[in-house]
Amino acid sequence: MKTIHLHVLKAGPADGTPVILLHGFPEFSHGWRNQIGPLAGAGFRVLAPDQRGYNLSDKPQRIADYRIGQLTGDILRLADAEGWERFHLVGHDWGGIVAWWIGLMHPYRLDRLVVLNAPHPATLRPHMARHPAQLLKSWYVGLFQLPVLPERLIRAGGFRMAERALCATSRRGTFSADELARYREAWGRPGALTAMLNWYRALRRNPRPPAVGIPVPTLILWGDRDAFLDSSLADEAAALCDDARVVHLPRATHWVQHEEADTVNRLLIDFLGGRG
Repeated sequence: MKTIHLHVLKAGPADGTPVILLHGFPEFSHGWRNQIGPLAGAGFRVLAPDQRGYNLSDKPQRIADYRIGQLTGDILRLADAEGWERFHLVGHDWGGIVAWWIGLMHPYRLDRLVVLNAPHPATLRPHMARHPAQLLKSWYVGLFQLPVLPERLIRAGGFRMAERALCATSRRGTFSADELARYREAWGRPGALTAMLNWYRALRRNPRPPAVGIPVPTLILWGDRDAFLDSSLADEAAALCDDARVVHLPRATHWVQHEEADTVNRLLIDFLGGRG
């Protein structure tokens, strides 16, 4: 297996309680900018990687390189490199999907799990069968399966489509001009856009999630104005956990850690056991 090198932001005391933050699409580690400092200040040793394919991390070319086993393996190897047998894990969007899978397949590695606006892997397909509106919200997943066309659409006009998607689905002012410039720079790195889309293209190659409960204490934070995911998915995910708490943030969108940073930080620190 080829070694994948991840670019990682690190903060907090070297002997602090370990926590890994996993971003989603189309962000990168910068998406946790509002959480890294407060978590480090609360005594955590924080790692926020650019996941494979994103920004400064390696970008393997094959779709098969983005199956869920490879994605979860990256995070476990990252923890191994730090000498962490167990750690807290926090994931948003696709990062939340990776976090769910680690909770399912490797729960012995986790102390606590936090997921923000990401469905449990076993819930989305049956949920769409019962709720056709969710199928419409997920239309872009089908588009992203196509070769070449999604890259052309997203790259057109200096990534106008991706920038507009972030701004149109978030509260006004959530993403500043400087932050959008950082994202455009990350999207424009050689091979990055195709690699990011390959996470979606590999979906059909992933195994079915096991029909087991997640034994790790779990906190689910959900912005209820999510344009992509029904809020009821949060409670459906909690039903598949042995010990879960759901916090709905009624004014927040999919980009909950940006819009409700103070609230999210307080909930994270309280749940993970940091200094107040």
